Amino acid sequence: MPSEIRLAFEHPSARADATAPDGPLDRISLRDHIVEVEIGAFQAERGTTQRICFNVVVEVRPLRDPIDDDVDRILSYDRVTEAISAELADERLNLLETLAERIAERILLEPQAVRAFIRIEKLDRGPGALGVEVVRSINDLKTMPVSTHSDITPHPHLVYLTNAAIHSTNLMQWLDQLQARAEPVILCVGQSSAISPKTGHKMTQRRVDLLAIEQNAWVLAGRDDRCVVVNTRTELDWAMKNGQISVWAPSKIVLDAVDGPSVGPNDPVALAAWFAGHIEASDLLLIGETPPANSPVPVLIQDIGHAGL
Repeated sequence: MPSEIRLAFEHPSARADATAPDGPLDRISLRDHIVEVEIGAFQAERGTTQRICFNVVVEVRPLRDPIDDDVDRILSYDRVTEAISAELADERLNLLETLAERIAERILLEPQAVRAFIRIEKLDRGPGALGVEVVRSINDLKTMPVSTHSDITPHPHLVYLTNAAIHSTNLMQWLDQLQARAEPVILCVGQSSAISPKTGHKMTQRRVDLLAIEQNAWVLAGRDDRCVVVNTRTELDWAMKNGQISVWAPSKIVLDAVDGPSVGPNDPVALAAWFAGHIEASDLLLIGETPPANSPVPVLIQDIGHAGL
């Protein structure tokens, strides 16, 4: 086997050695770190965990001053395992490639880190290990997407609209007032009054009911061009930073959440309250609806007959 092909499948430590840049660099490594997690794009991978193996090598700048046996002066192994844990806890992912990219980005934010080799393998999806490897350096950071774990976290104003509120003559005035607010605005809705199909199966019914909410979100979007339907956290983050009024389509975020809601789409007000806590909203305004039993954020009530918010 040619040495280039052999090297491509070697452990990241061997690949780091073979592709080392000019000048000495120290390395720290994490070998065969196995975590059970729910991940994967296939339906068979939802609702169940599988073993994922991580092998990580980080090249670091050598310290010029004495270490003095002080753990605070070095890039600790804990920072590597914490990067893995943080990205696994952030949201449920479909692709190992996405996870590897995010772990590499988080590690490279460490002051000493220069280059990171991230190999991730699924151990339970076949007779062997199925995986990916990425190699990223600090020079790649400027071309990476904006991190979703930025220190600047917006706290949006979440608004739940009943079906009567969606079709109210006051809707345009409410949107005018919401658009004038300083904080970002996200709108939530429930299912339309139309009867949804019944599947007789809990998991598939959950999907159908979530889609029914999304259909109603598009109905709201049709009432005013300022209302833009979004279904990913990346889209929401962009909208919040750019003054766009978003209408939440819940399927992806609900299904991908590590700490998903205990309520279903048949209780849309409670689902909106969960979402408010999930995105750290400043408050939850209910237009034409009664408050849920529990809410992680303050709840405000608006009578549907009043045009002023």
